Amino acid sequence: MPNPHYDFLIKLLLIGDSGVGKSCLLLRFCDDAWTPSFITTIGIDFKIRTIELDGKRIKLQIWDTAGQERFRTITTAYYRGAMGILLVFDVTDEKSFSNIRTWYSNVEQHASEGVSKILVGNKSDWDEKRVISTEQGQALADELGIRYVETSAKTNAQVEDAFFTLARDVKAHLIDTAAVSNTGVDGLSGQGQGINVGANGGQGSTKSNCCS
Repeated sequence: MPNPHYDFLIKLLLIGDSGVGKSCLLLRFCDDAWTPSFITTIGIDFKIRTIELDGKRIKLQIWDTAGQERFRTITTAYYRGAMGILLVFDVTDEKSFSNIRTWYSNVEQHASEGVSKILVGNKSDWDEKRVISTEQGQALADELGIRYVETSAKTNAQVEDAFFTLARDVKAHLIDTAAVSNTGVDGLSGQGQGINVGANGGQGSTKSNCCS
């Protein structure tokens, strides 16, 4: 029986190095807010936003992962249930860009086959500190065979575009899969089961410096 409140439930996952602005992107997209403080995610956190997309009501469950090495074993368990993944780097941080290939390799290893992916270059507003050009970002996305979008959580530039583009890809995949199986469309698809979260949705976060 379909849920009366939404047509699809889609789980998205944010991954990338610590400090690239994953939590700030999530805060901007779900709450239309931004903080100059650096948000360090401890383990896993998530937010929910329901959107209208191509005449359908889509409930997005967006998981924010910790980028620090010590949390990698925790976060890899969440790859399998993800239906769409945002690989995020900081355009002012060359190392975070170089590490995208490692993150992509983790996706290939741990995520479900055919998961939708998008490459996101965050902090695009910080022109004076930019070290990765739009052309470099696009070239990497082309190499990986995925879309590329540059965002700024601070100015809200193209944040919605990144999430909507990925959600649209996931929705199309769900419809195609349902058409092939002829069993109906179920946004849950049995994914994400066995994932337990605390009362605040995740394992919490702490704050220190700055993020765009």
